[in-house]
Amino acid sequence: MTLITKAQIDQLLANGLAQRAVIDRQDQALDFKPVVKLFTPDAQCTWLLTEIDESTDLAFGLCDLGLGCPELGYVSLTELRSVRGQLGLPVERDLHFDADKTISAYGDEARAHGRIIA
Repeated sequence: MTLITKAQIDQLLANGLAQRAVIDRQDQALDFKPVVKLFTPDAQCTWLLTEIDESTDLAFGLCDLGLGCPELGYVSLTELRSVRGQLGLPVERDLHFDADKTISAYGDEARAHGRIIA
């Protein structure tokens, strides 16, 4: 299975460009809905990604490594492709994920529960 589809990559890139534009103008950051949910089927890691930097392989989103303190930040897509859980299974894309709120709302909820609820 493809970790992130072409359509999702296109949306993540578009969101990244839009975010860069508001940062360059020193406007308030945009609060996107997550485009894709990735997870480890044999560990407790989850990533809700909203954007990609066009010049690197860094994606931005809500990252939960299963330690009880999910946070907004950047993650390397190259590293995600190499992550393996306890049974050696790779990171997968949640095929049924459909974001119903913005990343900040997911973040608030995750911090309150100590994990991503999605």
